[in-house]
Formats: sequence, C-alpha cells, structure tokens
Amino acid sequence: MTTSPRTVMRIYFHLHKPEEELYEQLLALLEGITPRVQPHSADWSADVDLTGALRYWKRDAKGLAAVIRLRALALYGIQSSAGVGPSRMVAAMAAAVTPPGSTTVVSDSPHDIAAFLRPQRAGALPGVGPTAARSLSRYGIYSIGDIADTPLTTLQRLLGTAAGRQAHTRSHGQDDRLVVPQAAARSASAEHRFDVDELNPDQHHQAVLSLVDELGARMRSENSVCCAITLAVRYADRTHTTSTRTLTEPTAHTPALVDTGLTLLTSLGLQRARVRAISVRAEQLQPAETATHQLTLDPTDERTRDLEAAIDRARARYGYRAAGPASTYQRAN
Repeated sequence: MTTSPRTVMRIYFHLHKPEEELYEQLLALLEGITPRVQPHSADWSADVDLTGALRYWKRDAKGLAAVIRLRALALYGIQSSAGVGPSRMVAAMAAAVTPPGSTTVVSDSPHDIAAFLRPQRAGALPGVGPTAARSLSRYGIYSIGDIADTPLTTLQRLLGTAAGRQAHTRSHGQDDRLVVPQAAARSASAEHRFDVDELNPDQHHQAVLSLVDELGARMRSENSVCCAITLAVRYADRTHTTSTRTLTEPTAHTPALVDTGLTLLTSLGLQRARVRAISVRAEQLQPAETATHQLTLDPTDERTRDLEAAIDRARARYGYRAAGPASTYQRAN
C-alpha cells in the first residue's frame, strides 16, 4: 500500500487590525475543511494539512485553497494569501512570496521543489538568519541553490554542526515536521502601518517603542503578563519576516519589553528595508498573579516601576496619550 504524499498549506489572513476573536473564527473555518490546523497567531497565519481533505472534498490543492480563501472573503471580508507544498517549510516559503488574493502551489516533484528553492536568496531559507547569510556570502554562497551545492562538512564549519546540517537538509527541500493541531495561544498584539514604505531605521525604532509601550500598558490594565515577544515586519513587496524571543521571566514591565523588542528589531537588520508595517505581539498571556518576579537590589528598577504605575493611573483617568514613559525609552536606547 502506497502512502499519499503530504500536502500542506500555509495561509495568511490579512487582517485590517489585530482581532483575536476574528482570527479564532477564521481558524474555525479552516477546521471545517480539515481538523489538522496549526495556528501561528504571531502573524495571523496557520498551517493546514490538506492531505486527507483533498480526497474528501474531491479537489486539487489549488482548488481547495481557492475555496478557503473565497469563504474567508465572503463570510468575514478578509483577504488572504496561501502557499501549498509537500512540507511545512515549502508551504511557508511559497506563502511568503504570494500576494493577497493568490495561491502559490509547489508540487512534490523534486524538480519543482528545486526550481522553487534554488533561485531564492540564502536568507530566505528558514533557520538562516541575517548573520548566517552574511557569513555565507563571504564565501560566495548567496542563494539556496548555493547552499544545496555546498558540501555538508563545509556548511557545518561555517555555521556550526547543527545549523549546518539543518541548512543542508532544508536547502534540498527536506522537512519532516508535522502539522500539529492545537488551539491558538492567548496573546495580544498591536500594529503600526506606515503612510509610505518606510526606509528610515529611526522610524522603525520609534514604531517598535510605541507598540511595546501600548502592549505593556494594555497587559497591566488587564492584570496579565506575557512569556515571549514576537516582532513581525511586512515589507513593500508583501513578504514577511517574523522573529520571537522568550523573556527571562513573564512580565508586563515596559523596560523589559522594550529591551526585547529592540533586540528583535536589531536582529532583523532592516537598515535598507522598505517597511510597510510593523507589529508586536505579546505571546502566552497568563494572569499576573501566577508569575514570579526576580527581586533586585537596583533602586533604579524600583523607581521605574513606581513611575510606570503613576503613568498607568494618569492614562486610566485622562486617556492613553495623557502620559508616556520617556525615561524608559531613553533607558532602552
């Protein structure tokens, strides 16, 4: 008995503004097609294993993806884009280069997989970040095809044993990760859309500061903390970059969130990027009373928390724009 090749879809829902309830309704729409749905709430996307659904609905991958996108648009007014491939990695990469309202399908043919992967820049391969891509470029390795043609031992010498092996296997289209059905983790997000595609790093920096400050204030007002921060950037060509960092301890304290947000921004290396929108997401929310706080003897930290509480009180009485923690931003700079 032969096993059918896997067919995985990554779908992005292009929400006009962060809406948790709407995202959950869109996930329910997907689960009406197949129960094998893995949410990625950081960027309003999801992985969907369509392997069994294709037989059930008697459609090919492109046709079923079109049905899903049409339902999202007709029922909720939400535009979407999708990538379909034989693995989660290929599907995600296909979705990343697909404009809203379209679907990109990469078949399970080794030739088609290679034709899709090889021309792309090295940094487009999941797991190869900006630093690794710069290291590879110094040795004339600029594309995923170059990575695929480089001996494994050379990649391991340049990137490290584990990272080199991962880059080698993924450059050949190999990814055996399964779509794991799960509920969307509770989170909170905020987004800034630039009036024009923004090249100025100072504007990127200021947007992250403002978004993190907004999320911190919102979490404190709801008596909650987060365990991680995700930064998502949408570029002028409609591609996305997403990066997540786990916090040292669950918190809603603005200076800690600012430090993490700016670290993520720096890691993306956006100096020459034309940015259309930046969003920050507080992941894995939990009640503040369940979190522990590492005590410190630093009086500055205590004063900052007192100032933060005073600003929260002013905002609660006079509105969000009544006060802002400028000293916290100076600390983060």
